[in-house]
Amino acid sequence: MLFAGTDKDGVESGRITVAYRRWAEPRVVEGRIYRTNAGRIEIDSIRQVNPDLIVDNDPDLVLADRQNAKDVRRRLRGDDTLPTFLIRFHLVEGPDPREELAAQSSLTPEDLDDLRTRLAQFDQLSHHGPWTEQTLRLIESRPATRAADLAASVGRETAPFKLDVRKLKNLGLTHSLEVGYRLTPRGAAYLDALGN
Repeated sequence: MLFAGTDKDGVESGRITVAYRRWAEPRVVEGRIYRTNAGRIEIDSIRQVNPDLIVDNDPDLVLADRQNAKDVRRRLRGDDTLPTFLIRFHLVEGPDPREELAAQSSLTPEDLDDLRTRLAQFDQLSHHGPWTEQTLRLIESRPATRAADLAASVGRETAPFKLDVRKLKNLGLTHSLEVGYRLTPRGAAYLDALGN
């Protein structure tokens, strides 16, 4: 989820804890933590609502920093035939475990064994063959390169390639840039441990 303008500030401060979104289907899951441009948030609940039935005295309007029901409807983006969702969330304080993991510049033998096991599982479950080491080496050799260009260079579609890179990111091995990716210290340490 992205937050624009004053909404970003409100989420960052913990003042905004409700959002309305127009989506074809839910894009967040209750209980899951998401990284946003306003910090990490945990989803408390999500439910579909009819925007035409939102009323001015609804307490969720204050929590969403909306003046009235008309303001909610005016700010909804996307095709108005799509369902509208009411998302309740809270800001998650403290350091992001993925960032702490990514900053590790040395790996213990246990870390290395764990990574090898997890990446081997990704490779085994893949419909397009082993990809983890190839993708890490590709990012290492071509940092800050568009995902579409990286994917094309290995004959893959962009969307599934990006999903795979997200799996690597969840293990603290890659970092997303404004354009493309780069290896984290942990990712570089893993490739160093593999050798050439």
